[in-house]
Amino acid sequence: MENLGLPFPYSSFSIHRSALSFGLTLYKIICYSLACLNDEVKAQAKVEATLDGRPVVGTSALTSTSTWVAPVDIRHYLDQKREEVDRFLETIIPDAKTPPTTLHEGMRYSLFAGGKRVRPILAIAAAEAVGTASQAVLAVASSLELIHTYSLIHDDLPAMDNDDYRRGKLTNHKVFGEAMAILAGDALLTLAFELCSRQDLMDGLTPTRQVQLIHELAVGSGNLGMVGGQVLDIQAENKDIDLATLQTIHKHKTGMLIRAAVRMGAIAASATAVQLGQLTAYAEDVGLAFQIADDVLNVTGTREELGKDANTDAQRGKKTYPAFHGIEGARALADQCVGRAIGHLETFDAKADPLRELARYIAARKN
Repeated sequence: MENLGLPFPYSSFSIHRSALSFGLTLYKIICYSLACLNDEVKAQAKVEATLDGRPVVGTSALTSTSTWVAPVDIRHYLDQKREEVDRFLETIIPDAKTPPTTLHEGMRYSLFAGGKRVRPILAIAAAEAVGTASQAVLAVASSLELIHTYSLIHDDLPAMDNDDYRRGKLTNHKVFGEAMAILAGDALLTLAFELCSRQDLMDGLTPTRQVQLIHELAVGSGNLGMVGGQVLDIQAENKDIDLATLQTIHKHKTGMLIRAAVRMGAIAASATAVQLGQLTAYAEDVGLAFQIADDVLNVTGTREELGKDANTDAQRGKKTYPAFHGIEGARALADQCVGRAIGHLETFDAKADPLRELARYIAARKN
């Protein structure tokens, strides 16, 4: 074998053996580095999951991509679900030419004034988190928007908040008069229960679950829920209430319908008792975060951002979270609520990511 003119230790055989040894060593180094990187990816994923309450799934970026789930684009998700809800609402709300025309025009005026549809979207997201949502979920979700819109029409009346603008438009009673605004709200309220009682819209649900849904809607919106909270809110105006009283007001006025939204979505998807309990806890924290964010926006927002007059709480003599905690303190409190809400979803997989992102969105929104 030719030694290429090199001394014996550097014969071609020695060169090949040295190259092989070097290659094996390099291979070991690369494998070790990849293993370390893989461990680092897993550790980082666990940290991130711990921070936002997600279960640790699909964290091995180097060994498998089958469990990887793309992050939720919450803006796209909100737009998509809002369009679905709006399309369904168009099918069940009579057009403005259907007698009594003024009533239906008034109902449509407020219902299609550009709402965010947060409550129906929470219901849909809860159903998705549990599993495959039934066909009934859109009707269930839409019933919540009917309740919410009726409450806004009545809230804006001179006898209550006496607001001139809502969602950037004149309030219902400013356009149609107080009597017609009251009746439009009444019609939306009763239509919500009609949706949940129609067997054709609740297809796939057992009669027991259908009754559960109606019960949840009644409790969330009635004397022990939203309406009860409105009463407490009116009675607290121009009074030096304490923080516990404020929390009681908003737990009912805002929180109970949000609680109903999440629970109704879960029930429509046949949630277990354990899942329903976890989602209820999530909803209660999200409801508080929502109200705190509303209180902050009432102080910091503009009429253009809010679609209505700003700083109205102080003008009406209402105590709010910023009054107790300051603006930054209230924001920090909302963030704590979001963290707790996400923590309640620990046992849910990536299908609950929309709920996680909705919690963050609710606290960070600008209107």
